[in-house]
Amino acid sequence: MSETSELHTLPARSGRAVRLKKGQSIRIINTHGQQVVDTWAFNAEDLREFMSMEHLRPTIGSIRPTAGHKLHTNRRRPILTFVEDTSPGIHDTLMAACDNYRYGLLGCTEYHDNCTDNLFAGMQRLGLTPPECPSPLNLWMNIPVHADGSTEWGVPVSKPGDHVVLRAEMDCVVAMSACPQDILPINGENLKPTEAHYQVLD
Repeated sequence: MSETSELHTLPARSGRAVRLKKGQSIRIINTHGQQVVDTWAFNAEDLREFMSMEHLRPTIGSIRPTAGHKLHTNRRRPILTFVEDTSPGIHDTLMAACDNYRYGLLGCTEYHDNCTDNLFAGMQRLGLTPPECPSPLNLWMNIPVHADGSTEWGVPVSKPGDHVVLRAEMDCVVAMSACPQDILPINGENLKPTEAHYQVLD
């Protein structure tokens, strides 16, 4: 693969989106090591078809995609392939994107930046409006699942500079949010969201 774009910043607490042609890839970089990046993909020709965690899990037979897995849509077609992962491989497919309602449950009484709004803002930068906020692939989010079915909010185990590469299996739009969570230790024990970076690859 060769790089076709410069290194782009995904600002802390913000969202961005990028168009990929079939065969192109995106490298998403965990620049500081413990930043969760909520990630979505939509069919460029029909935004009603999108990467779906509910459809991905039974297709790959796991709650955690790894390099080599194809990531499927709500129409059960591959939209991305998980090509490369330099991190320990701890990602989440269970948790919905945070939203202002979620922060209300966590005690916030005023508006809080959130991944749902970041999705719509990132897509709007391309002049697009998704039909809904699907459950994202939460890159580097650590959600341990215990034998009794309970879950917990773990600290990321990723390292500075860890990255994943996702290859487009159709023309698509990939959207990303640098998760603004600063109440739970989703982005590290210091509760400080940071920027990430991304590049488009041929």
